[in-house]
Amino acid sequence: MAESHEGALGAVYAAQAPEEVAAAYDQWAESYDAEMAQAGYRHPSIGLALLARHLPRGAAPLLDAGVGTGLAGPWYGIMGWPEVWGVDISEGMLAVAARKDAYARLSRAVLGQRLDFADGQFAGIISTGVFTTGHVGVEALPELVRILRPGGVMVLTVKGTLWDSGFAVALLEAGLQTLEVTAPYVSMPGEAATTPSRAVALRRP
Repeated sequence: MAESHEGALGAVYAAQAPEEVAAAYDQWAESYDAEMAQAGYRHPSIGLALLARHLPRGAAPLLDAGVGTGLAGPWYGIMGWPEVWGVDISEGMLAVAARKDAYARLSRAVLGQRLDFADGQFAGIISTGVFTTGHVGVEALPELVRILRPGGVMVLTVKGTLWDSGFAVALLEAGLQTLEVTAPYVSMPGEAATTPSRAVALRRP
């Protein structure tokens, strides 16, 4: 079932090329936090819960891939991760994230393209609300695996349409061990058209 949304949310779902996605998020950046709170947005909290279950306190550095406005930013330090970096496609969203003063480094990157990080640089990676309609698919997995150190933990939220089209097989082919998969859940209960997602915790052997 396809999703149909209005306003800024509809614009980002309708965007096709990376530059269109970036422009849509740039336009949305200043009102994003308030609108997602109104929608009851669950991805960041569910992703953090899985990360806390599988990534030890003190592990560093951690990458928030598709950081957006940094909704999860204020929680990382509280939960025991002292150094978090963030990347996003939208400069406007990164500017809002920077104001939260929760990230060691923030930079622009397009997931699915080459990332400017060393092999095995990160102890953990979290990416919430990114693997979804019109955004990022399995093409982003090899680079995320490359920059995750052996033994590192990755947490992703995945739209059900992606999951059902072979995402679990792609995770296996990328060399990731599945630690946990949630039951399907609706990420934005305040948006009637939202279809279910899953969250998954993974380890690079």
